[in-house]
Amino acid sequence: MRRFTFKRQSGFTLIEVMIVVAIIGILAAIAYPSYRDYILRGRLVDGTNGLASMRAEMERHFQDNRTYATVGAFTTPCARAAAARTFGNFVVSCSAGPTATTYTLLATGNGPVVNFGFTVTEADVRATTTTVTGWTTGGACWLVKKGQC
Repeated sequence: MRRFTFKRQSGFTLIEVMIVVAIIGILAAIAYPSYRDYILRGRLVDGTNGLASMRAEMERHFQDNRTYATVGAFTTPCARAAAARTFGNFVVSCSAGPTATTYTLLATGNGPVVNFGFTVTEADVRATTTTVTGWTTGGACWLVKKGQC
């Protein structure tokens, strides 16, 4: 007489696989938008760093020449080629020609940060000029995080 032996099945059932797929889907739906915002915030720092760097150069120009405007052969940092004023995905420029006592620097985003713009003046008045939908336009601050300064 033959004896039947039962083999133990190995592997996962379909319901177990479906539960794992559902959990991964839920986690991805939460994590991906957060990751995108995290990457965007990292790129926005290029604009604020560029403004801080150009502001320091404008102040250095003022100390040497006692004016923010161009004096003879001494041009302002705003007069440089765009490549020298590019910081990551931002190009920093003077929104209007600097006068003897005032200037306004503007960081304009391009590429993945095309909808962002930041300004700073000689009095360190900071502003966010443009943002993407869903971000509040800041007052006297650089908005580098969704909803906050």
